[in-house]
Amino acid sequence: MEEKMAWQAVQPEFFRLPTLELAQALMGMVLVKESLEGIAAGWIVETEAYCGPHDGAAHSYGGRRTARTEIMFGEPGHAYAHVMHTHCLLNIVSAEVGCPQGVLIRALEPCAGIELMERRRGGNKKLAELASGPGKLAQALGITMEDYARPLWKPPIYVAVGREAGEIAAGPRIGIDNSGEARDYPWRFWERGNPNVSGPKARNR
Repeated sequence: MEEKMAWQAVQPEFFRLPTLELAQALMGMVLVKESLEGIAAGWIVETEAYCGPHDGAAHSYGGRRTARTEIMFGEPGHAYAHVMHTHCLLNIVSAEVGCPQGVLIRALEPCAGIELMERRRGGNKKLAELASGPGKLAQALGITMEDYARPLWKPPIYVAVGREAGEIAAGPRIGIDNSGEARDYPWRFWERGNPNVSGPKARNR
């Protein structure tokens, strides 16, 4: 295993921000995943907020409570991992207990374990493409459904203090066309001009 980096994990209280504030506060923080293969990490450069029962794009819309979404009804700061189109995606549970909200981590700027990330992504990938999407970053960091419900303030997967984010832009979320008026909510946040952000680059300027 490669030498452990001196990442400083955030405290559980960090995740108690209102969901829209948390989605922006996460920008520039580091998402770290430790495994037997090594450590991989990246600065968070894109997030999406999902604000619970009244958000037509949220898995908990209408108060839906299933085995998959159960963790969202618990304490903030835990991992809500789920599979979509064969890809594992990572969300961070937010808001208070009983109010199922979360923040999807959409893109990272790789900063540690880059060779490991390249191997996991099949090689021959440009640096800016290693983690430029929620499925890509999960594959690159080795995030799986085994990470479901893990607390995100301690190993093996955690959010750590990172760098100051650049200018943060906001706009509609991606891939939620069938969610009614919720598709237009400006609840996607990204670091303006960062080449690691997902989606058409014209939308990310």
